[in-house]
Amino acid sequence: MANPPFSAKWNASDLFLSDDRFANYGKLAPKTKADFAFVQHMLYQVADGGTVATVLPHGVLFRGSSEEHIRKHLIETENVLDAIIGLPANIFFGTSIPTCIMVLKKGREHRDNVLFIDSSEHFEKAKNQNQLRPEDIAKIIDTYRDRVTEDKYSYVATMEEIRENDYNLNIPRYVDTFEEEEPVDLAAVASEMKALDTRNAIDRRDHPRILQRTRHRKPVLMVAVAEHIKVPDAALSGVFGGDKKSHNSRNTNEFSPRG
Repeated sequence: MANPPFSAKWNASDLFLSDDRFANYGKLAPKTKADFAFVQHMLYQVADGGTVATVLPHGVLFRGSSEEHIRKHLIETENVLDAIIGLPANIFFGTSIPTCIMVLKKGREHRDNVLFIDSSEHFEKAKNQNQLRPEDIAKIIDTYRDRVTEDKYSYVATMEEIRENDYNLNIPRYVDTFEEEEPVDLAAVASEMKALDTRNAIDRRDHPRILQRTRHRKPVLMVAVAEHIKVPDAALSGVFGGDKKSHNSRNTNEFSPRG
């Protein structure tokens, strides 16, 4: 089990093509993304019958160019890719990106398929980080051991399906987690919109009459405020549609809270 640094830079010199760890692949991992270089190194060190389980960013599952070439080699030539397990985002210190576990086995038993598990929504949300609960870990282990397909959680993909996807291992291509939304009742929506339009039309019709009545009343709150700060009644009358002349010609000193 390993957790190498994600998308680290490395030398990627052509001299590595003669290195036994990388020579059989014909291509090297990109200089700016050493993820598969770590995978190749670990796989080389494992004895026949051994297993590598390494945490990686999701990009290794679908990026093209040399990484696509390496994926194809691992699947077709070496036939060591046993499972891809998607993990929740924000479960590791230092990064919040979603990650996956790539499981590779030399001399694996199930040579005609690859197991995909999507555990990205199975976690407990904590204050700073998400956490896999014991039941979440147990579900991953049980699904991997039993190698079963479960709706919206896992899928056993045949080698032919992977070829049809051009060796793209992006988990949503194999595990459909789409939640179908309830159909929209367009007739009900149209009826509700029509009712809203009717109410708005009534409001617009009554609005002038309401304003007219309001102009001849002094709001209770404003009267109370005016009395508290000793605003002359004539000035208040001007504010609410009374004598504009008295409003415009008032002495500004009259508005002083100090009286």
